[in-house]
Amino acid sequence: MDTNQRKRLKWVLLFKELGNAGRVCLKCGISRPTLRKWVRRYEKYGEEGLKDQSRRPHSSPGRKVDQKIESLILHLRRSRKLGVKRIRSELLRLHQIQLSLETVHKALKRSQAEPLPKHRRIKKTIKRYNRPVPGDRVQMDVCRIAPGLYQYTAVDDCSRYRVLALYSRRTAANSLRFLEKAVEEMPFPIQRIQTDRGREFFAYKFQQRLMDWGIKFRPIRPRSPHLNGKVERSQRTDLEEFYSSIDLKDPQLNDRLEEWQHYYNWNRPHSSLGGKTPMDKWSECLDKIPYSDEVCAQYDPKKERIQEANYSLDLKLRQIRRS
Repeated sequence: MDTNQRKRLKWVLLFKELGNAGRVCLKCGISRPTLRKWVRRYEKYGEEGLKDQSRRPHSSPGRKVDQKIESLILHLRRSRKLGVKRIRSELLRLHQIQLSLETVHKALKRSQAEPLPKHRRIKKTIKRYNRPVPGDRVQMDVCRIAPGLYQYTAVDDCSRYRVLALYSRRTAANSLRFLEKAVEEMPFPIQRIQTDRGREFFAYKFQQRLMDWGIKFRPIRPRSPHLNGKVERSQRTDLEEFYSSIDLKDPQLNDRLEEWQHYYNWNRPHSSLGGKTPMDKWSECLDKIPYSDEVCAQYDPKKERIQEANYSLDLKLRQIRRS
């Protein structure tokens, strides 16, 4: 018997002894309704009736999460190890179910879902950069999804607006096709393209097309993927959130990818943007975005050249040109 039960039992026994509710309430410092409640429970259930009982309602007609939605939440947690924010995002994307973070958290707590393991993060002094104008720098990369399936990704450094496309091979011809797609679909003029040292980006036709369109080509140095961190991280998001929820053999895979691209740009909150979507960030920077004519006027073709994928050779050629 816990402390509260012993206290209530003392009230009831004192009332049985004195037979005067007023004296018992005055002596124990309780109200008459409280005393009557515990006396009735004691007479009906005995000492078991003096225990604390749940105040949970017998029915919840206004409850937002039914059994079907709760099973979806648990499935996302157990199968994909998602947190509350990403569960909410996936419910909206896959099932058009919009819930608050608190509602998802309550459903997980009610089902006694196991918490996600906490990863120990090593704190480092990292110098982060972010371009102030959309289109100032667009990071481009290729990710192998499956045998014979490669995703080309272009991410704007400022707004995180993305353009995606799937190809069967990683070639210069496909890189050129994707460049045309990125230039067409980005809602701002591209001033600079940044890639790794992959040979698919160093073909003569690819670099010449950049020069024709007045776009600067700035490949990063070898063994430094952190310089292309935004596109690398976004491709990891694709693998975790998009490709883990679809069938790669789906004949409408390209349509699914376009839907994911639209959702990412217009509806998915981005943590690095303070919970805003890429389009929210783009709309904030509208006054800063230059027109295509201004970008072309600032482009100096004399400072551009065809670059080599071999970094050491490219450095030597750069030194020869300067001398």
